[in-house]
Amino acid sequence: GINGREVELILQDDESDPKKVRSSLQSITSSNDVDMLWGSFSSLLVPAGSAFAEQEEIPFVAIAASYEQNRIEADADWTFIPFPHSRDVVRGTRNTLEQAPESATDVAIWEPNSGWGEEMAATWEEVLSNAGYEIVLRERYSIGSSDFSSMISQTAESDPDILLSNPTPNGGITAMQQMEAASYIPDFIQFVRAADPFAWWSALGESGRSVCMCPGWVPGMTGNGNEALYETYRSEYGEESEYPPVMVGASYNLTQVAEQALANADSISPDAIQEQLQTRTFQTVTGEFGFDDVGRPKEGELSVPTGQWSEGQQRLVSPQTEHPASMDLKYPIDSWDER
Repeated sequence: GINGREVELILQDDESDPKKVRSSLQSITSSNDVDMLWGSFSSLLVPAGSAFAEQEEIPFVAIAASYEQNRIEADADWTFIPFPHSRDVVRGTRNTLEQAPESATDVAIWEPNSGWGEEMAATWEEVLSNAGYEIVLRERYSIGSSDFSSMISQTAESDPDILLSNPTPNGGITAMQQMEAASYIPDFIQFVRAADPFAWWSALGESGRSVCMCPGWVPGMTGNGNEALYETYRSEYGEESEYPPVMVGASYNLTQVAEQALANADSISPDAIQEQLQTRTFQTVTGEFGFDDVGRPKEGELSVPTGQWSEGQQRLVSPQTEHPASMDLKYPIDSWDER
């Protein structure tokens, strides 16, 4: 419970369908006295939950939604996303690349044809160009594409040190398989979103090794409750479960935000909870941060961990810590014949 008060958690499966998100929330709120809404997950589903929460004026927290423009356009008062947004992800990329040699300066960007794809590509280009990197390729492609051969050929011809994109998991997996077939790989790859789930390693195995991701939390983080997270996870899933999946940490962070808001509110009225979310600084497994006026973590406050696949696990490479799951960035990543 929270402050001695019992908490009831009501769960429904939204089936990864925005319409189901809304109908599930309508069902839950029509038959229960709901103080706060959590979820859903991803930039496709979270806006549906947010729109419902804004209409009903119920505090809403969610993760795994990095698209900033829809947060700005929605001008939401009741929605809070304790998760890296595009500007944070790019800051994480910049921090990670500080471990690469100074000669690693040429960047290729694969841009999915979506609002978030364009936003990520533009932010990468602006921030990295200002930091002295050269964007040698920025190529747009269709989400759902199963043929990356032309883009791989263009990228190989541009000869970048660094490849950045935010493909879907299926798109990222297909791209890696086709890069291997073409015997091409750059020295650094960050596939935001695509490399987040364990499906990445299940599908690719060693072919997916050393690809980086930015999923909001990575095993190896310390402080702000991380030790309790590791202990709780091991007690639930067994001592052999040393490193939780990345979304366990991101979800734990959401729950810490909710708990701290509820524990410090004068009451459990929506207005009192909303005030805490708008004004409080939160200490979570992803760091210390408050929210800005559209429900994003304030710029520069949220810790933005970058992970890299190694031996079937996602390992923390930035920021580095003393935790055994933290390691130095693998750069350059191994060529195909070394895997």
